[in-house]
Amino acid sequence: MAKRTTTKTPGRKKASKKKAARKNTRSASTKGLNLDLLTRLCEVPGVPGREERVRALIEGEIEGLFDSVETDAMGSLICTRNARGRGKNPKRIMLLCHMDEIGFYISHIDDKGFLWIDPAGGFDQRNLFSRRVLVCTKNRDYHGVMNPGGRPIHISAPDERTKVPAVKEFFVDIGLPADEVKKRVKVGDFLVMDEPAREMGDKFVSKALDNRVACWLGIEAVRELTRLGSHSCEVVVAFTTQEEVGLRGAKTASFAVKPDIGLGIDVTLACDTPGIPSNESVTIHGEGFGLHVKDSSFIADHELVDHVEALSIKHNIPYQRTILRAGGQDGAAAQQAAAGAKAVGITVGTRYIHTVTEMIDKSDLAAARDILARFLAEVK
Repeated sequence: MAKRTTTKTPGRKKASKKKAARKNTRSASTKGLNLDLLTRLCEVPGVPGREERVRALIEGEIEGLFDSVETDAMGSLICTRNARGRGKNPKRIMLLCHMDEIGFYISHIDDKGFLWIDPAGGFDQRNLFSRRVLVCTKNRDYHGVMNPGGRPIHISAPDERTKVPAVKEFFVDIGLPADEVKKRVKVGDFLVMDEPAREMGDKFVSKALDNRVACWLGIEAVRELTRLGSHSCEVVVAFTTQEEVGLRGAKTASFAVKPDIGLGIDVTLACDTPGIPSNESVTIHGEGFGLHVKDSSFIADHELVDHVEALSIKHNIPYQRTILRAGGQDGAAAQQAAAGAKAVGITVGTRYIHTVTEMIDKSDLAAARDILARFLAEVK
């Protein structure tokens, strides 16, 4: 056994001062975060294939940031900012930020006016019980509640209470008579979870942080870039569609843009919570942005990984390398488009992902913004 030593009081004070200094630095890094924009992005509804409201919000935010803005046939918003420095043949850097959130489409309206649903994205049905939802139609939105079919606790058998229903067993009640429901709601209308965004201490909690975090970063990183001054690369920010059902918008957008470098901007898991082994945490809240090396859709270019890491160290931006065992993101589409591109992921660790309680650490969000701006400002 190693000899145990006791730290003297002056040493403890010194450590305490260092801890306070780290805390102050962290607070400074989150100062001025535009969380009003993140709130609005998270609360606007937009499932795969119905991202138009998110796109409209973004269009209203980006005036003056880009030299050209267009919407492609898949509904992705392609925003280009020309190089602001000297040099010929600037590199084209593409940021891919998907707009869609997981949600549902209305697949059937029964004779009692209950709405039956078809998922658009990957849901864990354990998180769907007793949810408030927003049903979005052509003319207006309706508040509703979602529950599975079956008996309530007062009249159910013990074995019924332990069953986890399949997604197809859930239905939505919007509190109207059947004839009114059928007048107002159509098969093909969509719905999302209906929960407000909240700041909670060092955290920000909302539905749809996957992936309105990336939409926020696509805007705020370019704003930060304008404050840093000139940049020698061409910046293309693609706010893409239908990522949650197979990177669809990113595939077509990347093929059209043909980037030299693709940056997949997304959230990733932060399983630094009870019940999960530390080797499966992926990221830890408060330890910086995720430098995404690998998932089941792509393997990042190792030279880009090293370059982003060096930039982070140079500018004192906290980061953590990440590998995700399953799942994918839009960076894979940029990597594989046309003749191919170098690609890497920049992510923000998120607890309780694909639920209405998705949670990020504000300092990790700031770190992701800062590294993106620095990368764009300094790439040659």
